[in-house]
Amino acid sequence: MISNTFKVIVGLIACFTCMVYVQSCKKDIFLVTIPNNMQFKEKLSDYQIFQGTPSDLIPEATFKVYELSTALFTDYAEKQRLIKLPGGTKLTPTGDGLPNFPDGTILVKTFYYYKDKQNHLLGKKIIETRLLIKEQDKWNVATYKWDNEQNDAVLITAGATENVSWVDEHGISKTVNYHIPSNTECNTCHQSAEISMPIGFKLHNLNREVTRSGTPINQLTHLQREGIFGNINPTSFSRLPNWENTSHTLEERARAYLDVNCAHCHNDQGVCKRLVLRPAYEIPFNKTFLENYKKSIVIQLENKRMPKLGTTIKHSEGIALLKAYLATL
Repeated sequence: MISNTFKVIVGLIACFTCMVYVQSCKKDIFLVTIPNNMQFKEKLSDYQIFQGTPSDLIPEATFKVYELSTALFTDYAEKQRLIKLPGGTKLTPTGDGLPNFPDGTILVKTFYYYKDKQNHLLGKKIIETRLLIKEQDKWNVATYKWDNEQNDAVLITAGATENVSWVDEHGISKTVNYHIPSNTECNTCHQSAEISMPIGFKLHNLNREVTRSGTPINQLTHLQREGIFGNINPTSFSRLPNWENTSHTLEERARAYLDVNCAHCHNDQGVCKRLVLRPAYEIPFNKTFLENYKKSIVIQLENKRMPKLGTTIKHSEGIALLKAYLATL
């Protein structure tokens, strides 16, 4: 029996019957369970994240908004990202990746859909809010499902499904059976060497221009002024391209997309560590194995949904980008 290998079976003879056992890697085989070391509150409102009408998603002053240059695809959902640090603390950069976070850090991500992306005044439907809280040097995960009245969200651990309909930016009506992940599913993507970690809050993905109070400003500079970072020089860090910005090369855009949507699993410490692909943006091209496996990747894009967790539908725009890029290799 051959298992846990990428070797090719050779020496088979035509018209000779062989019995081959294929071990599947579908469904729950890769799920990772990492217990929390803290008790989460039953209601999202207990964390006092939002002020005023909860569905307006206006953060309290201690929760700071941040944006990413390239974001993970999640069934076309909109996302609001917030960070809160304990009083008297700041983040310490360690390079282009994740900074050092103090105990007590809270990362908040809320998922919602505008009822009509052409007219935001028609309102939105908030689906879930995910929390990452660091306690005793360990990241803990929790998911809160918003109620139908959009007044609050309750803690869930086993996941849930929510049917959502909306009109996209082109005026096309769409629907999705949105899947709210379980704790185990959250940990599976967020784990590195079986330790939960943030994914998106990396310096190179934060190093971008944003608009605050009507004025463009580098986001790292803004977060410094907001007390999240100490003295920080944005030019000391690289910038991850925005995959949707066509002023970047096709390779830059595709590599950025792969970095955010694939590299958190496809790395030496991730859940797909046994697979050879290493698509992180900082990895030299000749060590990514993208060219070696481009045909296999295209087949996966056309016939399967990736990433497997966190999505229920294919990202047609992302697939088109990757296929165009792979065709150049």
